Amino acid sequence: MPMHPAAPDDLPGLVAAFAQTSQALVDLAITCSDDDFAKPTDCPGWSVKDQISHVVSLESALLGRPDPAVEVPDYEHVRHERGRAIEAGVELRRDRPGKEVAQELHRVVSARLGRLRDTDLDESTEVESPMGTMTLGDLMRRRVADVWVHEQDVRTALNRPGSLDSAAAATFCQRAMDSLPSIVVDKVGVEPGKVVMIELTGPVVARTGVRVETSPEGETVGKLMFAGGADETGPIPAIGRTTSIQLSTEAFARRAAGRRSVDELHYTVLGDDQVAHDVLENLVITP
Repeated sequence: MPMHPAAPDDLPGLVAAFAQTSQALVDLAITCSDDDFAKPTDCPGWSVKDQISHVVSLESALLGRPDPAVEVPDYEHVRHERGRAIEAGVELRRDRPGKEVAQELHRVVSARLGRLRDTDLDESTEVESPMGTMTLGDLMRRRVADVWVHEQDVRTALNRPGSLDSAAAATFCQRAMDSLPSIVVDKVGVEPGKVVMIELTGPVVARTGVRVETSPEGETVGKLMFAGGADETGPIPAIGRTTSIQLSTEAFARRAAGRRSVDELHYTVLGDDQVAHDVLENLVITP
């Protein structure tokens, strides 16, 4: 799909994007005061320090240094077992000073970047992760997107905006946009013959769409538009069958990360307002 800046499509680009967003988080962390570490973020139940603790925990596990087991209380924001597993790394560090956790982040990020720059690695290398075995390329796309979301959580809490035009931002937006066919068809139930389009106005500028069709087997399917295939120049249905949603990168990313409700978003719609609302309501791609 048309996107500027484009999301990285090879391992060196992904490693560079990870280096940028993880180092940005380090830079934010080491300048935090005790009051800054305690500030609440858009991620329910988590402070700025908790955000940093979470990244430290996951990146440590990817280094082969998993956290020791810890009992997680029944917090209101822990809604399922996956959430409980994620919370463990945060709980382990909850009583530690923020400066100590920031220094741990610095050490872990440096070690991770050292390994990722190993010239023997390539995008198809299979690696173990807390999410199971996957290729290094897939893992890095996930880690770039995840760390960038937490960087944005911290930036929002500290009122220090930035990195909205980065390769990491583009990586997250790409992942969210790639999920649109499933959202439009499986979650919203848009009927065949209709199109849903999303346009990001910047700093990451992008355009994508889903054309809903009936397959030869009689199933309703969503085809991603502007992906370089035959649909690149295909006709778009007339007004009345197309719903177009326009919003900023920041608004799109905060919604896709589940950090902002639809009612809190600023967006414009050309077409069916209810379809647009339902697509945005189901846009969240984070746990």
